[in-house]
Order: sequence, then C-alpha cells, then structure tokens
Amino acid sequence: MLDDLPLIDAHVHPARRTTLKPAWRTWAADFGRYLPLEELYDADGRVVPSHFDAYLQREGVDLALCLVEYSPRVTGIQPIEDVLPILAYNPHRFRLIANLNPHFHYPLVTELDHQVDLGAVALKLHPVHGGFAANEASLYPVYARCEELALPVVFHCGTSIFPGSINRYADPVLVDEVLQDFPDLTVVLAHGGRGWWYDAAAFMALSRPNVWLEISGLPPAKLPEYYARFDFARLARKLIFGTDWPGVPGIRRNAEAVAKLDLSREDLALVLAGNARRVYRGLRAD
Repeated sequence: MLDDLPLIDAHVHPARRTTLKPAWRTWAADFGRYLPLEELYDADGRVVPSHFDAYLQREGVDLALCLVEYSPRVTGIQPIEDVLPILAYNPHRFRLIANLNPHFHYPLVTELDHQVDLGAVALKLHPVHGGFAANEASLYPVYARCEELALPVVFHCGTSIFPGSINRYADPVLVDEVLQDFPDLTVVLAHGGRGWWYDAAAFMALSRPNVWLEISGLPPAKLPEYYARFDFARLARKLIFGTDWPGVPGIRRNAEAVAKLDLSREDLALVLAGNARRVYRGLRAD
C-alpha cells in the first residue's frame, strides 16, 4: 500500500544470476545501486523467496508480476520454472507473466498453454532482445490463443542500450499491424514507447480501448514531459505502474514519484493498481 492505496508492480525481474550476461549485471548495479540485492540472493545466485517477499512488503507492494526472458542476445536462458518457488511462497503477492521466443519454443501455443497452466496472467514478448518482429506470422496462432483466453500480451516498446538490441523491433507500428488482425487482443506497451515512440504509443493507448501503457523503466517525474503532446490526466487513465526491478532506485521511491504528479486521487489509484487489475488476467477479484 502507498498512503492507503494498493500498489501493483507489473514489471519485476527476479533473475537468476547465473543466466545473466555482464551487460545485464552492470545495468542492475547502475540503476539498482540502492537496492539490498545481496540480501535477496542465496549463494547460488537465486532469489530467496522469503527475503524477496519481505522486501516487497517493506516497499509497499501488494502484488508483483514476475517475468523471465528468453532473450539470448542479452540475458541467456532463464526458464519460467525459475520463478515458481517465489510464486509458491506467497501466491497472494506474486503472479507470473509468461514469456515466449519463436526461436526457442515450438510449438508456440503448446508452450503458451503450459505457462498459462502455471498461472500466467499475461504473455510478454521481447522482440528487441529476442530478435523477432511482433508481426511475424509464426506468432499469429499465439495471438489467436491469447485473444481466446482474454490473456493480455505485453510488448517491449522502447529503445534498449544492451548489446545486440534490434531497436526497430520496438516500434509500436508493428503492434498496430497485429491489432488490425486481432482487434480484440489486449495489449500492454511496456516502457511506454521509451526513446523514439512516446507519441505513437500514447496515441495507440488513447485511440484503442484495449491498448495500455506500462511505465517501467521511465523516471516518473518526467512522464508529463515525455507525453507533453497529450492531456496527461486523460492518458494517466491508461497507465500501468511498473518498475523493471532491479533497474530502479526503489519501488516505493518510484511510486511516491508518481504520487507527486498532478493527478486526482482516483486517477492515481488507477495508475498504481486499478488499471493492472482491469487488464491482467485473473487479478480483478484479488
């Protein structure tokens, strides 16, 4: 809770250190330098569920959506099963976001169903680091299945400085093409168009009821600047709070920065948790 308002972090990476390449470790050290990371990991480089749960409790996080990434250009391979002990420790605080890479999973829909059976509340696709475009034909059966399941698809939508990143794949116009064929698909644009696509991402969110902006990786104080061409109070009703932990000074710190923006209490509540409950599968009744 943050000042009696529920808080959901929709973008958390409890990575296993042995799967990480140096660029990822440097990123976490630079942007998460104020975090007690050494207290949260065991000697084998795995997140200790009880320590992580207690840490998020202190940060005021009521619910965290956990991601792994099949993105070999940056992180190596972290299987989805890595985060299951965290979910099992406190199923009231943790949820899973599925992840697919068409270069590694086959059949894709079978793997998606497997991860949904594990409790996934959304699917994350990471074209920039995975080396594929959102509108690849191989992904169309996945979109059809997500539409059928009312499972939202989270796309990385923002530039990346990691070695090997293919930033043209972050262009939201590729997602817009997907939505032409799957108009009922719920889409979340993670990182909100960071870098070159703020306007395009915001336009998509405001023009389509099933498109949302997730603000992980963005300094909250600068959000009105990034989206200066838009009515920010109106846009806030389509924003979802997330941090990209551990690449953040602190979850509570970021949430408090959002709370300092010129938003009504009703709109702030939507950003911090209400919109996530609307969008992600199975969260509405929590």
